[in-house]
Amino acid sequence: MAQSDRTTVDHAAHPGDAPPQDLRRARKAVVASSIGNALEWFDIIVYSSFAVVISELFFPEVSGFAALMFTFLTFAVSYLIRPLGAAVIGNWADKHGRKRALSATILTMMVGTGLMAVAPTAAVVGPVAAGLWLLASRLVQGFSAGGEFGTATTFLVESVPGRRAFYGSWQVATQGAAMFLASGFGFVLTTFLSRDALYTWGWRVPFVVGMLIGPVGWYIRRRMDETADFEQAEKLDSPLASTMSTHLGRLLAAAGAVALASLSVYLILYMPTFAVKSLELPAYAGFLGGIIAGLVTLVGTPFVGTLADRVGPARVMTAAAVAGLVLAWPLFQLLIAVPTVAVLTLVQVVFGLVMAAYFGPLPGLYHDLFPANVRTTGMAVGYNIGVLVFGGFAGAIFTLLIDRTGSLAAPAFYFMAVAALSLVTIVVCRKRFQLA
Repeated sequence: MAQSDRTTVDHAAHPGDAPPQDLRRARKAVVASSIGNALEWFDIIVYSSFAVVISELFFPEVSGFAALMFTFLTFAVSYLIRPLGAAVIGNWADKHGRKRALSATILTMMVGTGLMAVAPTAAVVGPVAAGLWLLASRLVQGFSAGGEFGTATTFLVESVPGRRAFYGSWQVATQGAAMFLASGFGFVLTTFLSRDALYTWGWRVPFVVGMLIGPVGWYIRRRMDETADFEQAEKLDSPLASTMSTHLGRLLAAAGAVALASLSVYLILYMPTFAVKSLELPAYAGFLGGIIAGLVTLVGTPFVGTLADRVGPARVMTAAAVAGLVLAWPLFQLLIAVPTVAVLTLVQVVFGLVMAAYFGPLPGLYHDLFPANVRTTGMAVGYNIGVLVFGGFAGAIFTLLIDRTGSLAAPAFYFMAVAALSLVTIVVCRKRFQLA
């Protein structure tokens, strides 16, 4: 089913417009989608937050800079497989249903998290075997994560007509919940455990907890009904082929639109490493800001989604991109001038506000960008291409920029460049595809 470049969406709907049974269904969809999404992001955030510990345990024979680069590049390699997971799982979801794909992604995710929880370190099996195990866990997690966003987001935005942005924003809100929980674990473990305990077993605790969440999410997802949009849509032999041929422009727009959202997340997650390695702050410093930024995202994003349903996702995202472009440099300058835990926390919270304001409306924008019979594929592939390019390598790029330029403010320039790219992409979406 083709779709013209003009997309008409009703952003004036109010909560009371939907029948009670649809609202109950939507609330169940939020729960079912959120558990798996939270597990995915919990795993990602814990890995990034404990990058310093992981680098020393798995790459002990190289220098601090090289060990961090190995750790972040292993993290980034998992993103290379995410577009493949997006294509395979997204295509399957558009042919056979969102519900079945959601159950598959959470099972695969549990395997990746479990591999990380029991990963043998270099001291046990040697650096080569330890590195390969680390890589295997990231590849499994990356494949499942590739299909998770598109499938779960499609499931949410198809739940209640007229409130696409609000229900889609819960995809982002649960990322805030994952950030809050993962940063909380980081804060508690680095504050109350000795260094030996943290490096021996403490760093594994969050991965074990994450692995145990999975069965609950799988059970809930198995009991959900399929969405009406999927059941009514014309089924294609190959949704992926149709997306790549008929909707290539929309796919590229989806990749560009997510750039700032993805980088905002990974900038906040990079802060614990930045605090320890560049600012020489205590290990808990970056986690405190992550906790507050996670709460800001969890609480604030649904309000942003409600606003986006009224005025249009693209308008809200435009304002947020401008704010990120303007604020990035002054925030880093402030942090460098006053390198304290309080200022670091403030900077992370402000970036968290920008992330919530920009990222929250994105699922609603994606819904308007793709027709139902290729929606999961388009969302999943577009999102993961953007995340691969602008998110997966963020930690490595930040580390490399600081090392090569000698400037602690170097990450701000990269953030500003990506903010400008996303801003241009949103403007193009508004003009070419007539998105509000």
